[in-house]
Amino acid sequence: MSGKPVHIVVFANEKGGTGKSTTAVHLAVALAQTNHAVGCIDLDHRQRTMARYLENREGTARRENAHLPTPAFSTLTHPAEAALEQEIGRMAAVADFVIIDTPGRDDPMTRAAISRADTIVTPMNDSFVDLDLIGQVDADTYKVKRPSFYAELIWDLRKERGKRDGGTVDWVVMRNRMQHIEANNMRRVGKAMDELAKRTGFRVVPGLGERVIYRELFPKGLTLLDRDSIGGLGISHIAARQELRELVAALGLPTKDTQQAEFEFAQ
Repeated sequence: MSGKPVHIVVFANEKGGTGKSTTAVHLAVALAQTNHAVGCIDLDHRQRTMARYLENREGTARRENAHLPTPAFSTLTHPAEAALEQEIGRMAAVADFVIIDTPGRDDPMTRAAISRADTIVTPMNDSFVDLDLIGQVDADTYKVKRPSFYAELIWDLRKERGKRDGGTVDWVVMRNRMQHIEANNMRRVGKAMDELAKRTGFRVVPGLGERVIYRELFPKGLTLLDRDSIGGLGISHIAARQELRELVAALGLPTKDTQQAEFEFAQ
């Protein structure tokens, strides 16, 4: 531990299929590979995508006797705010970062996690369907008419965090690039998102492309950072790794550069 308080990153979006869990795992592994102690909490006790991804990773490490830095992880099976607080506290006792993956729906546990976040990451596909979650646009001009319910929810939960302990919350909307979206539509979505960002106080960062490699890596629990274990890297894989590096840098997390340490989580 560096002596700094733990930094809580919450991945949240009420829509499914936006790459939320995949991005959360890649960020967690990226931090673990750079000598940060990382704890992951999966709040979706039914699908358990994040937890299953990391279980697959542990299995691959055992089968192949490979060194695969893996964050500590757990699934919150008891949907109670006190249980979430306890698990965050357990992880935070020895972690630099706690990364929380929420289900693709609005529920009390998701709200409780968001209210404790230092960084909120909302992955969104590049379409007006997904944009509607945070802002409504005019059908003819594509200009923003008003923020939507989700933006208002985040705003209220950020205020709640500020009142509780004076903490500030960085809300980051991760704009995933869908390759089949035509360019004019991408520009319209981007313009509307930038306008919303000014009105509701989030930052827009470039996300990850729609690449088959992400789906192929899941069964083994690998990430684009596990170059030695993937093998056969092509140009698209290299481009995807660069996207990931840019995303991690854009998040602006309080990382450390040099400290070497070994971390252990209590079982």
